[in-house]
Amino acid sequence: MRRVLALACAAALLAGGGPASARDDGAGAGFTPEQRRAIVEILREALRQDPSILRDALVALEESEIRARGDRAREAIARHAEALFRDPADPVKGNPRGDVTIVEFFDVRCSFCRQIHPAIEELLRRDGRLRLVLKDLPILGPNSALAARALLAAQRQGKYLEFQDALLRLRGDTPEGVLREQAERLGLDWARLRREMDDPAIQRRIEANLRLAREIGVEGTPALVIGERLVPGALDLPTLERLVAEARQAAMATRTR
Repeated sequence: MRRVLALACAAALLAGGGPASARDDGAGAGFTPEQRRAIVEILREALRQDPSILRDALVALEESEIRARGDRAREAIARHAEALFRDPADPVKGNPRGDVTIVEFFDVRCSFCRQIHPAIEELLRRDGRLRLVLKDLPILGPNSALAARALLAAQRQGKYLEFQDALLRLRGDTPEGVLREQAERLGLDWARLRREMDDPAIQRRIEANLRLAREIGVEGTPALVIGERLVPGALDLPTLERLVAEARQAAMATRTR
């Protein structure tokens, strides 16, 4: 690793024009042509002797970027904690007074959201101290937006959670006819729901979710905020349990300081 860092420093010096001591008469000319050629030859020879250096350097850069993204996400989560965890308008599953909160950004048409849904349901069944906050994030086109508006309208009839579960269990798309079929099967008043889907307040809630997702670095669905971490993708149940346990441990450590 030291060799990788040394070569990286040499490359950075080459790109940056060299140290002040190598600059003639303070004019900022940088390395001489001979010095530049010597550094390039050092880099080439090192890579010829050990091509794995380049692989190690790329791995180190990727790990550094992952750490930087994690730091940025933690800062953004802390900055937007109120909107993420404590918006009274958001639907909540599990224990409303849970000691760990998961925030799920989802699109009901997203195949990965449908894939993770049974794992999240099982997680909530196993862990009675868990609170789940749901954030509609319709990013997959007009039918996603239509479904999100229908869900938020269903919330006004007290049927958001049942409707969300039904839509995430579907195998096909969510055009209006399918939404009506599922809504009426659950006992929703479709005429009222369809009318309230066009309420500007519902569209504002969706736009607020989209802004919040951008602010904390969500790049797709599903995306979970677990404690201080932003975790993308369709995780399996053991991974979810591990992340919740880590968040719970971190929260307890914070409280005892």
